[in-house]
Amino acid sequence: MSKGLKDWKVILGLCAAAACLFFSFKDVNFAQMWSAFKRAHYIYFIPALAVIFFSHWLRAWRWQLLLAPIAEVKRKDLYSSLLIGYMANTFLPAHLGEFIRAYLVGKKSPVSGSAVFATIVVERIIDVFTLLLLMALTIVVFPFPEWVQKSGYISFGFIALLLFALLLLKKYRDQTLAILDIVLKPLPPALRHKMNELLHSFLDGVVGLKSWRHYIMVTVLSLLIWFCYGYIFQLGLYAFNFVEMYEKVTWVTPLVLLVITTIAVLVPSSPGYVGTYHWLCQISLGFFGVPESDALSFAFVVHGINFLPILIVGLVLVSVMGMSVRSIQSEAKKEADEIDGGLETT
Repeated sequence: MSKGLKDWKVILGLCAAAACLFFSFKDVNFAQMWSAFKRAHYIYFIPALAVIFFSHWLRAWRWQLLLAPIAEVKRKDLYSSLLIGYMANTFLPAHLGEFIRAYLVGKKSPVSGSAVFATIVVERIIDVFTLLLLMALTIVVFPFPEWVQKSGYISFGFIALLLFALLLLKKYRDQTLAILDIVLKPLPPALRHKMNELLHSFLDGVVGLKSWRHYIMVTVLSLLIWFCYGYIFQLGLYAFNFVEMYEKVTWVTPLVLLVITTIAVLVPSSPGYVGTYHWLCQISLGFFGVPESDALSFAFVVHGINFLPILIVGLVLVSVMGMSVRSIQSEAKKEADEIDGGLETT
């Protein structure tokens, strides 16, 4: 990926975040917002912390199953790599944390970073399909606005096309590589060889699971992961006393929050989804009669509880591994350039 394109992605994300923050604060009463902060029962966020780290443990377990056909990697290594990657996503642009995950696992196992990154792509596809399933179920009990439904259709179409492309590449590997070789023919032999090598490594990571039991386990783990995310929202609603204060707030509210705020992950945004997350959270709670000021207080606290502990633990893990944020950022950029350079030619 060219430097210019990366810069534009960063600029676009920051502009989106700034716009969302503007709309979030536009009609806020700061006295009311501060009052919501003061009356919150923060003790509810102690179990929320445990649920957050447990959900990431479930993610590491699922990732281990996706990696199993190509490499045996210890779950604790995957867990630490995942936490460091998520830590990096809180302040690095362009989802560089995903490339950090690929880099760290590639260091600890006999598998290329490209192959590891392929399993992360598959992981994201599974996440979006699970989210769309939850959205479909939620629509039965809650009428989502048209823009949310359209976002769901667009996400489904994009993920379906990506999955189809991956399956096509895997099934017709030789034909794809032959076509690629023709396309790359004008390039220097060394560069052509490197790109072919990267595509081979990436396709090595797109494999079926070891057994039918693993497919069941991946499905169950995916549902549990998203249940954890929804439960964190539920704890937040109790912490801010919204369940008692606003009669429209019911068991459906966490599902709606989950579906709509996840759009923040899918659109270009600043590191940590600052701005987009807060505005979408505010909009979601508005459907249930929660005032904008109270909703924004809720958004800031729930966002903080999701990101700050991971940031702290991730930084500690980086230090324990004898690395620095700057060094892993540098390695992630190298990994991203290599993977992008090899895959964009397709």
